[in-house]
Amino acid sequence: MFFADGAAFRAVRRKAVTLFGMSGVGKTRLSTLLRESGWRHYSADHRIGAHYLREAINEDLKRQVMGLRRLRPLLMTDSIRVAANITFDDLSALSAWLGKPGDPEKGGLAFAEYLHRQRQHRSAEIGSMMDAEALIVPARDVYGYDHMVVDASGSLCEVVEPEAPHDAVLQSLARVGALLYIRGDESHEEELARRFARAPKPMYYEENFLKAKWAEFKAEAGLAEDSEVDPDDFIRWGFRQLLRRRIPRYQAIADRWGYQVEAEEVAALRDEQDFSELMALAIDRRLTREKASA
Repeated sequence: MFFADGAAFRAVRRKAVTLFGMSGVGKTRLSTLLRESGWRHYSADHRIGAHYLREAINEDLKRQVMGLRRLRPLLMTDSIRVAANITFDDLSALSAWLGKPGDPEKGGLAFAEYLHRQRQHRSAEIGSMMDAEALIVPARDVYGYDHMVVDASGSLCEVVEPEAPHDAVLQSLARVGALLYIRGDESHEEELARRFARAPKPMYYEENFLKAKWAEFKAEAGLAEDSEVDPDDFIRWGFRQLLRRRIPRYQAIADRWGYQVEAEEVAALRDEQDFSELMALAIDRRLTREKASA
């Protein structure tokens, strides 16, 4: 969805915006700010974990409990229940299920199983993004929300083809509302990498990219077997590879499908009015660039 100018965005009665960008650039903070102002907040990551992958996550937890001799009979007789508690603010169970590849003694998954879970996550992410279009009407007509913010997963750019004019996911999101890229500068990217190094977490990789980087990492480290890989070492190394891959893909989505603002601009927002003004500014910036290049 494109607007004639920033004033047109300010004037529209029912607003809808999809926020995308690298994890840590402020998408969830901005979504929360808008939710507290009465916007419907649709979190892709929450829907992935709570809807699409809930059964897989719970089955994995049950499998682990079944390995505990004292708890196995209780689970077999339904005396206890084991289920993940996935909320907007806590997606730990989803991250733990997605896991990291490598040495099982260090919490790693066999690479084949890791790849299987990556494929499941891809399908779930595509589904969660396509669902936003179907959910916007009931959000407005049933629950009374005039505005909706879609908080896209940090790996959105991995499940779409940014340059393709008929990408189904991006077309669907464009029908929902405006797409807004929150871009971090080089210093922000370094801070993301440092933060990740302190506390590495599971990530989604496009399959061909993952296979290539897995082989490259093992070759550089001189490791012959998958089980020799320290999961955190690979994830830390892989995060920087993902940064380099994703940044131009995010930019390509913004250039073809939407607008962009800087992470520092989002960090300075105080309320819904500030956001509306920043969104209008992003629209006018795009128009200015298009006129200059015409």
